[in-house]
Amino acid sequence: MGWDGMGEIGDGQDILVRVHSECLTGDIFGSARCDCGNQLALAMQQIEAAGRGVLIYLRGHEGRGIGLGHKLRAYNLQDAGRDTVEANEELGLPVDSREYGIGAQMLQDLGVRTMKLMTNNPAKYVGLKGYGLTVVGRVPLLTTITKENKRYLETKRAKMGHIYGVEFNGHLSNLISGNGKPSIETAADANSK
Repeated sequence: MGWDGMGEIGDGQDILVRVHSECLTGDIFGSARCDCGNQLALAMQQIEAAGRGVLIYLRGHEGRGIGLGHKLRAYNLQDAGRDTVEANEELGLPVDSREYGIGAQMLQDLGVRTMKLMTNNPAKYVGLKGYGLTVVGRVPLLTTITKENKRYLETKRAKMGHIYGVEFNGHLSNLISGNGKPSIETAADANSK
């Protein structure tokens, strides 16, 4: 990926923005349990294609804010049959304790005036808007659903309102196509099948 000439956001209007929560297991070690690393890579590709954008990487957000040690304990509970939400609750931990204030301050300091936020998470969208940032659009990061991450992503969709394989802006995302690549089709296309 080439980043030559990157770093300028111009007038700060309609900037493609990814506020990414730290995920050591997914971003660094390529864990198949989540799609965090894939979302990070996709966000960087989209920023590069757009020619400008901002990526904020928030440390301290591991495991939706519970930390690496608790996240690994939650993994053990998931291996025993709990979903990601149930595992956190059984450990007496919040389902999601992330705070986006520092990310909002960074965006303001960088000169972002209005943004198109790349996220599947409604709480992140609402959280950043709550700091007075103007979000003019939401861009989902639809990654391929695999057998390893399917239950995790379905739990996040059903229990936390995340976008995965559902209608978005009049399109249906079909994330498991014959070739394993994400695709977008119109609702009319889906209805004709």
